[in-house]
Amino acid sequence: MAKPLAVVSKISPAAMKQLTILAVPILLLLLSVSFLLLRPTSPPLFTSHEATHPDIRLRVYVADLPRSLNYGLLDRYWSLPAADSRIPATSDPDHPAPPNHPPYPDSPLIKQYSAEYWLLASLRAAPAAAVRVVADWRESDVVFVPFFATLSAEMELGWGAKGAFRRKEGNDDYRRQREVVDRVTAHPAWRRSGGRDHVFVLTDPVAMWHVRAEIAPAILLVVDFGGWYRLDSKSSRNSSHMIQHTQVSLLKDVIVPYTHLLPTLSLSENKGRPTLLYFKGARHRHRGGLVREKLWDLLGNEPDIVMEEGFPNATGREQSIKGMRSSEFCLHPAGDTPTSCRHFDAVASLCIPVIVSDEVELPFEGMIDYTDFSIFVSVSNALKPGWLTNYLRNISKQKKDEFRRNLAHVQRIFEYDTSYSSSNGPVPPDGAVSFIWKKIHQKLPMIREAVIREKRKPDGASIPLRCHCT
Repeated sequence: MAKPLAVVSKISPAAMKQLTILAVPILLLLLSVSFLLLRPTSPPLFTSHEATHPDIRLRVYVADLPRSLNYGLLDRYWSLPAADSRIPATSDPDHPAPPNHPPYPDSPLIKQYSAEYWLLASLRAAPAAAVRVVADWRESDVVFVPFFATLSAEMELGWGAKGAFRRKEGNDDYRRQREVVDRVTAHPAWRRSGGRDHVFVLTDPVAMWHVRAEIAPAILLVVDFGGWYRLDSKSSRNSSHMIQHTQVSLLKDVIVPYTHLLPTLSLSENKGRPTLLYFKGARHRHRGGLVREKLWDLLGNEPDIVMEEGFPNATGREQSIKGMRSSEFCLHPAGDTPTSCRHFDAVASLCIPVIVSDEVELPFEGMIDYTDFSIFVSVSNALKPGWLTNYLRNISKQKKDEFRRNLAHVQRIFEYDTSYSSSNGPVPPDGAVSFIWKKIHQKLPMIREAVIREKRKPDGASIPLRCHCT
């Protein structure tokens, strides 16, 4: 060993410096190769640039489900011998189908929940600017589950055996729910995240009724959280009136707009509005909707207020068009759930929404400001005699005109069909479909954090469900 040491000791300082200069890039190269070989295979958390850069697209993998669970349901719907007995007449569709797609039902009971149809069409016909469809689930940010859950549920309610919907035996909708869950959860994409990066469209309050606990970790697209009232009120053990949601949360889920049922009125077509406040709908509701009957008693005899009992058939549609277009304000009290399609009909009609629903959830909050075009009134104030009418009458014409201009500005954001104004081009960035994909994109950092947190949980650890978020 002495001889090599002697040789080294004879190297000049200049030669040593040269060797050092040569060794540095070689060492950096070795470190880079090691990093590439040893880096984790799971996608990293978003950087701040990725989270905010407008050109970053959501990578979507479409789960492999048979056609019978989406477009095949439409084929079956249109082949049924008679219309849904719950609605004696339906309106003509205002939302044309995308090219090469079967039309979605124009029955208002189903049409208002049609987000499932437009989202799948956006992935199969003309991808939105906000998304990129990938063929390999390993490259995806989210997995979209193409099940028409609303159509499945409503077909069972309209044509199934009486009372069968809540049972499992003899329930075609339950059979389809079970098939979807079994197929999706058996795929390795589900095991990658425990389902947290999967997207289910559950716009109807009763969609996937029997399997909700199994898909609760996923990203759920809902119109509000009202459909979870019964389950969460039972699981809540607090003494307050607040519902501690255990399956839905604003942290992971996305509130999407209803499909409006009335035609869109442009600002240039707006005319005189002699009525102060308009409401049309069912007078008697349950739970939070009990406020409706109380408001009816307070407002029903006011000379410039119209409160009409009505249903979403062809006659009711024409009455609603006339009523909303001739009124300054449109009343939106809670019903069986905190929201309704009525709000988006008002936006389409340029009728300033007056929302009386303390637990309301709304689409795209953080992306738009509802106070620019809607008025929010607490239930307690609305039920004070004379309070609401005095408040509305004191709003200036200048302010009402500003509200209406803002309504005209946001109308396209709540449109599903305008996403397909061109059969060849991509979905434009200002429609409901693109806004939904962008909102899902905003959830990714929290979803990925939840996945990583779950991985480090030791076997046997028990953590209570806690999804409540205000």
